[in-house]
Amino acid sequence: MNDVYLSIGTNIGKRYENLQHAVQLLMDTDGVEVVRISSVYETAAVGFTDQADFLNIAVYVQTIHSSSEMLGVCQSIENELGRVREFRWGPRIIDLDILLYNQENIETESLIVPHLRMFERAFVLVPLIDITPTIENEQLQLAHGTLERLDCEKEGVTLWKTIDGVDEFVRSEN
Repeated sequence: MNDVYLSIGTNIGKRYENLQHAVQLLMDTDGVEVVRISSVYETAAVGFTDQADFLNIAVYVQTIHSSSEMLGVCQSIENELGRVREFRWGPRIIDLDILLYNQENIETESLIVPHLRMFERAFVLVPLIDITPTIENEQLQLAHGTLERLDCEKEGVTLWKTIDGVDEFVRSEN
């Protein structure tokens, strides 16, 4: 089994339901087991800032799929939920990014792992650390160390809803 950490974010429509739907679609995917999910964090937009705040989570999955197959799973979920890529860092109904895939460094035309900017973004690191309280590998050690240096309040990352498990998340109401 492969250990995969994902970041999921949304700032259009019913944000919490968008996250729930994305996680449910992951759970419904053959060969993917959703093991842990972070609490939900609300974060200010980065890059193009004239847009609504995001809700963000991190998800730990175990899968039989290769990294390129998992990228396909993520993109399929984005498409199913109506993701439209109008411009870089623009508003989105859903965004699924592969942060870590095992302890591998991957660089292809379509996928870079660890995610290229994850170590610069508190909105990615805070939920990731939420589901990785113990440091399991070198990349997570770097994430923990980087988060200690970031000013999460300045970057607009706030706890929006505490989550106590995958089942609770997909069944809970906003």
